[in-house]
Amino acid sequence: MTTLHTNNQAPDPDVNIENHTPMMRQYLGLKAQHPDMLLFYRMGDFYELFFEDAEKASKLLGISLTQRGSSNGQPIKMAGVPYHAAEQYLAKLSKLGEAVAICEQVGDPATSKGPVARAVARILTPGTLTDAALLDESRDNQLLSIFQADGVLGLARLNLASGSFILSEIAVGLLAQEIERIAPSEILFADDFQHAALSQLKVAKKRLSPWQFDFDSAFGTLTKQFNTYDLNGFGCADLKPAICAAGALLDYVKHTQRTTLPHI
Repeated sequence: MTTLHTNNQAPDPDVNIENHTPMMRQYLGLKAQHPDMLLFYRMGDFYELFFEDAEKASKLLGISLTQRGSSNGQPIKMAGVPYHAAEQYLAKLSKLGEAVAICEQVGDPATSKGPVARAVARILTPGTLTDAALLDESRDNQLLSIFQADGVLGLARLNLASGSFILSEIAVGLLAQEIERIAPSEILFADDFQHAALSQLKVAKKRLSPWQFDFDSAFGTLTKQFNTYDLNGFGCADLKPAICAAGALLDYVKHTQRTTLPHI
């Protein structure tokens, strides 16, 4: 079973953070914002990974694990990939069900005092890929969101590359069959949702907080996305569980892409 939830966390940045070097303080602050994914931290012509991220990437990608100096008394384990060759490594991580936060330099090294300013520019997950170099041409890359209410399952699925966005509802007992038919690359569902079909799947899974499937919030997200007052014209106004699933899906995609999604 592949899951996007991991214990892949760097040292807690709230513990003696002032004892770390300035660059490590910056890294740890960014890592704390993305604890459940690998952080590709741009340093010149490389993306570097540190601590547990470095150990994990070394095993998954077959890259060298090194150790340079220390910070707060801890050895700094490092692993890196060249910027110009990053796509091949990102594609491999995606196939393994891993999520990656891409941290870029946004400041000018020539004028920066201390570490160059950095920020996460995008997040790559198996179901939110759009780059042709990262996609498998032999299959449709689908992100599936599931929400259970009123005795049925609401489904929303999106191909982010093409913009195809479909809502539907099915009986609870048909989930395994529907997942097999859709063949999603990643599945979103509420943290309190349990179904035997999910535990048997070798696909990336992301648990979200139940409040992220709130109907009123989802309705607002969808009407804003499609610039409309209601959903009557889309044939899904009565599919409340599916609307909940769709709202959570759109919020998740906007978070990963860090941009608007006018093509959906």
